[in-house]
Amino acid sequence: MTKQEVPYSSLDTPAVLVNMDKLEANIREMSQLAAEAGVKLRPHIKVHESALIARMQIKAGACGIEVGTMAQAEAMAEAGLDDIIVAHPVYGHHKLEILKRLLNKPGLKIAVVVDMIEQAEGVSQVGQAVGRKVPVLLKLDTNSALGGFPRFGVAPGEPALNMAKKLCRLPGIEFIGLYGHAIVGDKTPEGVDKMTFGTASLMTETAKMLRKEGITIEHVSMGASNTFRDTCRYIKEGKFPEITELHPGNRVIGDIMYMLDLGNTREACAVTVLTTVVSTSRSNMAIIDAGYKTFGKDSLIAARETPGFFWKGMPSFGPVEGRPDLWLGALGAETGYVYYRNSNKKLSLGERLEIVPNNATLVINIHDQLYGVRNGVVEKVIPVTGRGRGS
Repeated sequence: MTKQEVPYSSLDTPAVLVNMDKLEANIREMSQLAAEAGVKLRPHIKVHESALIARMQIKAGACGIEVGTMAQAEAMAEAGLDDIIVAHPVYGHHKLEILKRLLNKPGLKIAVVVDMIEQAEGVSQVGQAVGRKVPVLLKLDTNSALGGFPRFGVAPGEPALNMAKKLCRLPGIEFIGLYGHAIVGDKTPEGVDKMTFGTASLMTETAKMLRKEGITIEHVSMGASNTFRDTCRYIKEGKFPEITELHPGNRVIGDIMYMLDLGNTREACAVTVLTTVVSTSRSNMAIIDAGYKTFGKDSLIAARETPGFFWKGMPSFGPVEGRPDLWLGALGAETGYVYYRNSNKKLSLGERLEIVPNNATLVINIHDQLYGVRNGVVEKVIPVTGRGRGS
């Protein structure tokens, strides 16, 4: 047994565990679906923020990674990742200075996303300053066009065409394509399929419009985790050949929020929080050593109409593995309150619980490291590379 190969039950708590079997299965599934469809996979690493997991995804076939912010891009580039798209708009001196540093990094391929000419002008100035053209993608707000939750981005069709023409005229920029991301409102298989088809249709129609106007684009990408499977199926069937890349994010990790969004199954959730029962003085509950400083405090209140969302007026902050009789119904800063749904099944002082987080993004973002576990043993310590690099 190596230094790291210790029983995970001996870890100090709270600790964030990654089930390596589930993680690897999720990575394989994503890579296989993309390969069968003949489309590139560029996972968004916003959830796990880990260069180690990103390298696992690339080894399995991903073409590169996607990050949310410039600081995240810098963290990943420092860790050796060399093909990165920054998915959120780059604006402001600090972010542009990071972009300038990254453009001067040998061997690094980086592209940025914009939805306003003012953002692009800043990128243009950086490109001119370093003497190279910066690859730029135009973000489309397909959600509003389909009656869904509005996102940043320009409307598909003519507005996108007009913006693309302006981008093509800016020096220091290479306009390379379109970027879209679906947000599903109707959380049913039919709703996911409808949003998938609608988003893909708008992306491809806009791409065709730009090409018809003589604008050369090489890149048309879309997400998300819950539309990933349907998008791969449509592309495999020969529909939407214009789409070149897919960028799912949370599917590789999984959590309760994305489960409700049909982005992953409960069984595929790879992250749990290991906690210890530190008080059993109350007859109706036990206290654990993890609160919102460990979990965040996402009750998923938007899903309050879901059957079973409340128990005795309390939302759940995450199910306890193997114990449906327990309800994590409240969080303090450093403690959690686990209520007994069955008064005959009580917890013991010192007992360990594993809890699947509602929102894995919040959990991972407030921890420095994760513990990769397999067969009850800590197999590896996984640094959270992007920790504190959210700007």
